[in-house]
Amino acid sequence: MKALPLISLLVLTAHSAVASEFQVKPTEVDDRKAVIATVEPVHQLVARARIGGTIVQLGVKEGDRVAAGAEIARVVDQKLALQMQALDSRIRSQQAQRDQAKLDFDRVSELVKRGVSTQTQFDQARTTLDVAARNLAAMNSDRDVIVQQTAEGAVLAPGAGRVLTVPVTAGRVLLPGETVATIAEDQYILRLQLPERHARYMRAGDSVLIAGRGDTTSDAQGMQTGKVRLVYPEIAGGRVVADVDVPGLGDYFIGERTRVYVSTGKRTTFVVPAAAVYERSGVDFVKLKGGEEIVVQKGDVTSEGVEILSGLKAGDVALVP
Repeated sequence: MKALPLISLLVLTAHSAVASEFQVKPTEVDDRKAVIATVEPVHQLVARARIGGTIVQLGVKEGDRVAAGAEIARVVDQKLALQMQALDSRIRSQQAQRDQAKLDFDRVSELVKRGVSTQTQFDQARTTLDVAARNLAAMNSDRDVIVQQTAEGAVLAPGAGRVLTVPVTAGRVLLPGETVATIAEDQYILRLQLPERHARYMRAGDSVLIAGRGDTTSDAQGMQTGKVRLVYPEIAGGRVVADVDVPGLGDYFIGERTRVYVSTGKRTTFVVPAAAVYERSGVDFVKLKGGEEIVVQKGDVTSEGVEILSGLKAGDVALVP
């Protein structure tokens, strides 16, 4: 019978040995505001047709990933093929004229050496050869232009990323400059909007808290941290726009919305370690030094602990098991 009080004494001694004391005092914490941010690419690229014509090949669809410089479509202008055929015929004819002018020039040169032909005939033959050679060179340059225009029928991805939209189909006729596909770069950011009264609190490099997908709680311990990369210097519609860098956004949908908590200043409150708050019958308690249990109302959960909205006052000593 005497062993039971001894055991109880040992249990109480062990319990008091592991408990620590925490003095409640006012603390400044970030006054965070919940806003909705959307996932956006840093840059949205547009692949356009460089020549007019018909799409004979379309190699991408929405959601595909493409590499920079990859051919995503091919546009063919049938008039270019006809122009090439006509120009090739003219080039062959001009080559024959140039060859004949070269033979005439060589013959006149030989006659001049023998003293049979005159200098005037020599000059005329040389001029005829020069004109034929220059005409042939001009035709070859025109052919190079058509070859280049034909090569520009390949629609190339301006950068690596994910295809968002493909507003065209194979067989459609395009004009130069029309959009073939829009591509989101592989780098994504969160774009958020704040009321202009909070504009003075936003700075590049500030930290923000990002909730998980579908998470509506304000538990800071379960959130991801991001950094403000840019605050736009223009207020549109009474709102300030800012971009936030967050690692691991690659598996989000473009335009997907998530909850973000940003700092809009400081406020003074009481923060106690999370272990000091316990729940019983749906009510939150904090045990003070001396054994008194105080009913408290919890606020936000921060990295420093739990915010206490009511129940404690400055100078209280809480027990932290």
